[in-house]
Amino acid sequence: MTTGDFALTRDELREVTRYVARHAEDVLPVYERAVPGDPRPRAAIEAARAFVDGADRTNRQRVTSVDAHRAARSAPSEAARLAARCAGDAASAAYLHPIARATQVGHILRAAASAARIGELAAGDDPAVGEALLERSRRWATPTLVDVLRRYPPTTGGGSRVARLMNALDTALRGTRSTGSERRS
Repeated sequence: MTTGDFALTRDELREVTRYVARHAEDVLPVYERAVPGDPRPRAAIEAARAFVDGADRTNRQRVTSVDAHRAARSAPSEAARLAARCAGDAASAAYLHPIARATQVGHILRAAASAARIGELAAGDDPAVGEALLERSRRWATPTLVDVLRRYPPTTGGGSRVARLMNALDTALRGTRSTGSERRS
């Protein structure tokens, strides 16, 4: 379906979007508690879910993604910012580019890494919580998601805690032979 350096099918894009949306749904309450009444992150997740559930990709995913990322920029805390960004990432995952660049890995794994960071923050900045949440994210990854991930170059790290968590998850998933034991729609 989508061509560039390689092909991505609609089903593969749905699988990536499902994975990202699952993480965004888990942390959405963090944003909604911090900014009650702001519908933008929830709308982005709903747009992502519509695509996962069979709807075509439309401008709805693009617009709600931008709106959720704008909500993230004005969020009152790191955790709320990350939660809104996860929602924006979920909607934009439907438009993952088939370009062999490590930067594209962020569209697949940043929400999982951000959710792990939110867990750390909620636990008093405990890195063990982040590691446990990354393990959960590894188990949630289906073979299809891992296959898509492996088409991209690995991440190279980064200075932020989210970037380091994403790099750790990327490394773990690339070393995984069999995943998807806890798949959920």
